[in-house]
Amino acid sequence: MPYSVDEFAFDLRQSMAPGDTWVTSGWTTVHAPPGSVCGVGGWFAPPYAVPDAGLAVELDVDGHRITDGAAPGVAGVGLLHAGGTWWPGRIVRHGTYHRRHHQGGEPMSLRVRSTLTPLHGQAGFVLEVEITNRAGRDVTVTLHPRADPGGPRRVPLGEWGWVPPAPGPKAVSSGPWTWQAGDVTVELTHEGLRQDVPAGGTAVFALAVRAGASTPPGRPRELATESAGRSEHRLARALARVPRLSSDIPGLAAYWRGSLASGLVCLWDNPGFITSPFVATSGVDGGALCAYAWDTGGYAPHLLTLMLGEATTGVLESIMKVDLTRHYAIAPDGTGLGVPYAYSGWSLVTLATAVAAHHGISPALVTQLHALVEGLDARFAPAGALRDYGNQYNLLEMRSSGWEHVVASPNAERAWCLDRLAELSEVSGARLPVGDLRSRARTIRDAIARELWDEREGWFRCGYPDGHTELVRHVQAFDAMRNGACTPEMAEAMLGRLRDGSFLAPYGVSAVASDDRLHYELGDTDWSGGGAYTGEGPQLALTLWERGEASLAWDVMRRLLWMGRHFPYFPQDHYCDRPAAAPSGRRVNIVAGLAGAEAILTGAAGVRFRLDGSLVVDPAVLPDGDVELTGLTYRGRTIDVSTASGTVTVDGRRRKAGEVIE
Repeated sequence: MPYSVDEFAFDLRQSMAPGDTWVTSGWTTVHAPPGSVCGVGGWFAPPYAVPDAGLAVELDVDGHRITDGAAPGVAGVGLLHAGGTWWPGRIVRHGTYHRRHHQGGEPMSLRVRSTLTPLHGQAGFVLEVEITNRAGRDVTVTLHPRADPGGPRRVPLGEWGWVPPAPGPKAVSSGPWTWQAGDVTVELTHEGLRQDVPAGGTAVFALAVRAGASTPPGRPRELATESAGRSEHRLARALARVPRLSSDIPGLAAYWRGSLASGLVCLWDNPGFITSPFVATSGVDGGALCAYAWDTGGYAPHLLTLMLGEATTGVLESIMKVDLTRHYAIAPDGTGLGVPYAYSGWSLVTLATAVAAHHGISPALVTQLHALVEGLDARFAPAGALRDYGNQYNLLEMRSSGWEHVVASPNAERAWCLDRLAELSEVSGARLPVGDLRSRARTIRDAIARELWDEREGWFRCGYPDGHTELVRHVQAFDAMRNGACTPEMAEAMLGRLRDGSFLAPYGVSAVASDDRLHYELGDTDWSGGGAYTGEGPQLALTLWERGEASLAWDVMRRLLWMGRHFPYFPQDHYCDRPAAAPSGRRVNIVAGLAGAEAILTGAAGVRFRLDGSLVVDPAVLPDGDVELTGLTYRGRTIDVSTASGTVTVDGRRRKAGEVIE
């Protein structure tokens, strides 16, 4: 049975989400400020951006004003935050107020529950506030909302890039609960702000804040119900083909769900976007609400294809329409953004292999993809059989000199792409020069081993145009190994670095090994050390499973399971020496968070999707327990896998592990 939205409930008391917590409907994304029971922060609903908005609620109970977001310590006497729950599509927060205002008098005692629902189909959100009177006498409750409209503005879809849109000029009041900024109107509506609440009784208030040139009519609670229903439907559609995981390994099921949630919050439904769904690289805080080829295709191609179904082909084609020799991403309307990126071709070929396996691929698309890869290849200067990929802006964006210019990865990915294009040509009927592609791939791999491998150091060097070389113990080297650049002896030397005190740490895999004193640093956890980009640890585990290193693969994967307990969705990067993420400076969510589920599905469970549509399932043995995956839907078949017994069933019939399933 597919997952329901309720199964993604996350206890906010455990949250270590950087930048606090956001919730998205796939149309609007809105911020829930920390320590507040009813407060709402900035929000985005492309093309509308309201980053500096705010909504605060004060309660008046029989003449006593109760503020929300009480300060720490004994002086904080307002409404006290008591936790809450996040789901994809809504946040529920709890608060308590229990104080005696007169000596000998009965305490004023309230339980407050707020539900924040971002709207779907229009720009805005609904805040429902439920107040239960726990005292032994009747009270009258009045809500006093304080809305700050901020500087709302309409931002063209082509301008939604890495940085969230900035606010515009401050909106001015144009009527009761209405504000105007240029052609953008912000409106607050409610269903009454005063209610009598009997002892033991409950009152519910509802407020809606919306933006646009005009806002359609609708009662706030009806808007919330409609949007919640739409969100539930869209998420159920995305999860219909995704298998359910159960395990006796502590934390693994939560990590799997957190990984899936990371993909779900990146799916947008706005019909004004170039595709619907549109796969944003990040987006919940308004930043990177664009699609990078790197993140979209490179880290979880099969999970993404399971979620999107046949719409994956449209996502692939939408990115291929932009000139990737000039850009690394597309804005929501398809506008190209950024600089050329060395890994874009590999990422799109990776996604194309998943499309071919799950749905088939046309010869025309393979031919177009080949032309794109060759064009991107020509963008970077030749260095013999290899390519010079330039400086950090085209590569990993490290802050030190190091992994630049002529590097093992992505030159190894280049070779992998040529081999995969040859295979895609054969399965699709495209007329690519298959022999030449494979010959060039071999030449590239030979050159990597001959020109970049330092046998004494047991690692790759990077070559600069002036003859200078750098040796960086970077996790990216394992991607070169994954893509076929290593002999068995080279691989053995590299795998010896997967140990504590080098790449491995208690809570993950460092992007730069901690014993690389030239390059390791703690300020950039994305690619420079002390942590890693969220997709890299799981992808390394998958690489090891693919190589038959099951014990080492699990040693990597188990270090990441804490993320499912502490993040509702996974951030762009995280520390590996402590269970945390950088509090600012990075995006708070990333679609490559799906890489965790990808590694479990295609690595631990051994589900290998083949380009011709067949399937091989060969589950690994896990040292700490077992995994069962049920309900995987692939080409009309239902597959169940158990690592405990090593059994594989297809449509209820048992099959041998490792056999080809046509």
